[in-house]
Amino acid sequence: MMTTMTIPIVHHAPIPTWFGVGGGADQLATPRDQAELLACVRIDPGLRVLGAGANLLVDDDGVGELVVSLASPAFQGTQWGAEVVRVGAGVDLPKLIVDAVRRGRAGIEGLGGIPATIGGALVMNAGGAFGQIADCVLRVHAVSRDGREVTLERAAIPFGYRHSGLADLILVGAELSLPPADPAALRDKLKEVMAYKKNSQPMAENSAGCCFKNPTLDRTVRDAQGDIGEPGKRVSAGMLIDRAGLKGLRVGGASVSPRHANFLVTDAGAKARDVIDLIAEITRRVHDTFGVRLQPEVVIWRRA
Repeated sequence: MMTTMTIPIVHHAPIPTWFGVGGGADQLATPRDQAELLACVRIDPGLRVLGAGANLLVDDDGVGELVVSLASPAFQGTQWGAEVVRVGAGVDLPKLIVDAVRRGRAGIEGLGGIPATIGGALVMNAGGAFGQIADCVLRVHAVSRDGREVTLERAAIPFGYRHSGLADLILVGAELSLPPADPAALRDKLKEVMAYKKNSQPMAENSAGCCFKNPTLDRTVRDAQGDIGEPGKRVSAGMLIDRAGLKGLRVGGASVSPRHANFLVTDAGAKARDVIDLIAEITRRVHDTFGVRLQPEVVIWRRA
């Protein structure tokens, strides 16, 4: 068995996130290949995997579990086949999208503007108004918490809205169906997606993107402005936050963006606890107003 001394480990390492706040890792490992990743699993089967940090909030106290980054070249390769692309879990999704569009390969251009690694995008089934990553997945490759190498075909993955059922695995790569298409049409689509996001989201601020999942109503909901939705309808979390009058709501250095109510942004000097408390306050007020319980989309790491 390998020991911790054979794997690159940094102690008391910062964990960068798009919020720009929060604590660090007692131990951060960057395995250089899959053998070292398996060694990390043996050291701490409960390890946490760090992707781009775009959908992550780390509490100010940090985390005690081993944190693993798949930033080494072994997990960042891309192999372009005729219609199938094999990608490492550490591959940057925005860069892959740009490369795919340049090559005239269709299937992920609708995910433009989503900051994530491939592994993180798969775990949360990243997507939005223009599609989701599940639409192009053929299979994923992973390591289980008991050290087994696992391959799952698309039919065996229970993808759903912001859900994949893959969270207990450590993803190492995937195969995506990206068939040939007209590069000019793909460029136009990507420009459309990016323009939509630029015009509606605070993309230049410190934020993890949409903070809450869009809820599915279990009863008819209406307010003074009219009907919000009937049972079974998925409605916008941002709309509920907005219609609860919470745009601009602030806790310490964290606030609800006036541009898009489902985006929480942080100022200089903010703490992760400000964001956590703001999430709790939004959840409480939306529930008090509409009887709807919002669920965070952002992942929160806390010390056990």
